[in-house]
Amino acid sequence: MTESVHPFAPPARERHWIETVTELAKDFAATAAGFDDTAELPIANLRALHATGLDRATLPAEFGGEDLSYRAYGEIVRILSAACSSTACIWVMHIGAAVGLVQLSTPEVGRFYAGELIDGKRFANALSEPSSGNMFLMPQQVAEPVDGGFRLTGAKRFVSGCEAADHFLVNALVDGAPTFFGVAPDDTMTFVPIWDTMGLRASRSQLVSFEGTVLREDRRCPPSAARRPNHIGAGLAFLSLGIADAAENALITHSRGRVIPATGQSLAEMQWLQFEVADVHTRLEAARMYARNMAWLADQNSPEFLPATMTAKVLANDIARDVAQLALKAGGGSGFLRTSPIQRLFRDAQAGGLMAYSAEVCKDRIGKTVLLPQD
Repeated sequence: MTESVHPFAPPARERHWIETVTELAKDFAATAAGFDDTAELPIANLRALHATGLDRATLPAEFGGEDLSYRAYGEIVRILSAACSSTACIWVMHIGAAVGLVQLSTPEVGRFYAGELIDGKRFANALSEPSSGNMFLMPQQVAEPVDGGFRLTGAKRFVSGCEAADHFLVNALVDGAPTFFGVAPDDTMTFVPIWDTMGLRASRSQLVSFEGTVLREDRRCPPSAARRPNHIGAGLAFLSLGIADAAENALITHSRGRVIPATGQSLAEMQWLQFEVADVHTRLEAARMYARNMAWLADQNSPEFLPATMTAKVLANDIARDVAQLALKAGGGSGFLRTSPIQRLFRDAQAGGLMAYSAEVCKDRIGKTVLLPQD
């Protein structure tokens, strides 16, 4: 009999990437708590990922990449996030900005950015404005014409890994239309240290201030009518799923090792916990399957991809919080201590639902689609 392959599984030719990242993730998991304590950028992790050739693999084949499938990409993000969610968050934004610039730019500029990614340069996604919230694709800040391009004075927030970035994907209003640019940092850009945060501390997602920064005309991305899935939209659900995986594993480890003195039984043998674990585990499996379906839609370049990202994100955000909450409940006082991974995972689990599009915005759009007539 031939081996049965799940329809949403990554192609066989890409399985070696899953195996490679799984091995790296063991080291990332060992240092995750330390990076969380210091809020230090896990640059060594990011360099280790690049050294494998994984960054290059995400590029389109015409730009020297391997057209890594979204199915493989999603599994990689999930594995990374279970080990160190800050590393996964930065990598998602790095790949999203880099591949985005390659695909959105003119072919010549796209080849330049592809070469920069292959050479190990860092990219960051700088789209969200302090006043625009979830409307990160609809900037409010206007770039004024100057010689050679446009001048931007404003700010972008939650720019993960910005302090190590060599290139930024930035948008602004040009002639009333949202326009994307590739921007190299210069002395008109400063990083405002606002990132004293509860979770994802090592992602270093600071505020970037632009004071008359020139957005070069030759780095301007022309309008595109082509439909393309993007790696950030595809990655956010898997980011939360990885945190949920880690929280469930921490819960299992604690419950098996915690003995109730009065009964001599482990916490894992308590029926109340078994019932609650069954509830979150089945929901986690459902969320994982839907996210894999979303990644498959991305590989088909299906128009259903965008609405699927919202459903996948909501399911993943909610279950990550609920698994982490149950882990904290089962862990009791010991789970509340800094020495326990549970408290870190509980904090990290809150972040996914806040990322644009937030869980509330996703639910609003899903509800309107279900309830209201569609044009």
